[in-house]
Amino acid sequence: MPTPQVPAPPVDADGLGPTGRAPRPVPEPPVLTSHGPARVIAMCNQKGGVGKTTSTINLGAALAEAGRRVLLVDLDPQGALSAGLGVAHHELELTVHNLLVERKVSIDDVLMRTHVDGMDLLPSNIDLSAAEIQLVTEVGREQTLGRVLHPVLDRYDYVLIDCQPSLGLLTVNALTCADAVIIPMECEYFSLRGLALLNDTLEKVRDRLNPRLRLAGILVTMFDARTLHAREVMARVVEVFGDTVYDTVINRTVKFPETSVAGESIITWAPKSAGATAYRALAREVIAR
Repeated sequence: MPTPQVPAPPVDADGLGPTGRAPRPVPEPPVLTSHGPARVIAMCNQKGGVGKTTSTINLGAALAEAGRRVLLVDLDPQGALSAGLGVAHHELELTVHNLLVERKVSIDDVLMRTHVDGMDLLPSNIDLSAAEIQLVTEVGREQTLGRVLHPVLDRYDYVLIDCQPSLGLLTVNALTCADAVIIPMECEYFSLRGLALLNDTLEKVRDRLNPRLRLAGILVTMFDARTLHAREVMARVVEVFGDTVYDTVINRTVKFPETSVAGESIITWAPKSAGATAYRALAREVIAR
C-alpha cells in the first residue's frame, strides 16, 4: 500500500511554523528491502498527561504505514498503551511483568499482533508495578529489559517504549537499552520545568549505564496557538533546545480521546484528520533523523 502524501507543515505569512522557525525539508522515507536491527526509542517524561502514550501509539502506526516494522513496549503499570490498542489488559495471562521477572517466559510468549499491519505489542497491566520491587535485588537490574528485548531486535526497525510517568527502575531500564529518547511535552510552564530534571537523569544514565543514549527530539503536544501562554512556552523551548525540537507539533483535537475509546490509532481511526497528518509528518522526521 503506498504511503499517503504528507502535506507541508502549516506556516504563517512569514513562512514560519508553530515552532517559530521555518520548517526544515524532510526527504521521503526510503523503501526498505529488509528489516532490522531495530532502533530503540524511549518515549519518556516523568510528568503525566503529556500525550506520551498517544504519541507512542500514533508514531508507531505512522512508522508502520511508512513500511517499517514496529514493536511497542508498554512499560507503564497503568497499561494505557495496551488499553489504547484495544487490549483487555486486565485479562492477560502473560505481560511484560512476566518477561522481566520469570526466566522461563520468552518474548514470543508475550508478543501480540495489533490491528495495525506491521506493528506488534508487548502488553502490560497493573502486575508490572511489582517489578520494581522484584528487580531491586537482581544483578544487572538496569539491563533486564535490554536482555529480554535483544532476541527480537533483528525483526524490527523501531522499538518504541512507553515509559511510566516517573523516573524509577522501569524507566531507567528503558533508558539503559534505548538508542535515543523522544520527550513528548505539553506546551505549559510545569512541563518546561520538568525538562531540566529529565535532562539530568538522561545525563546520569549516559554517564553510568548507556553511553550511546542521546536525545532524539522534543515533541510538543496539546498545542493551542490561540493562547499566549502556549506560544511563550514554545518560544522558550525552542530557545533552549534549538533544533532538537521537532518541527511537527501535535495540536489539541477531540479526535485523540475518540481513538482511545475505539482502541485504535488515529492513523486507522481518522486517517484524513489533522492529527493523523501530524503523526505521519513526525514519522518522516524520526526516520530522517
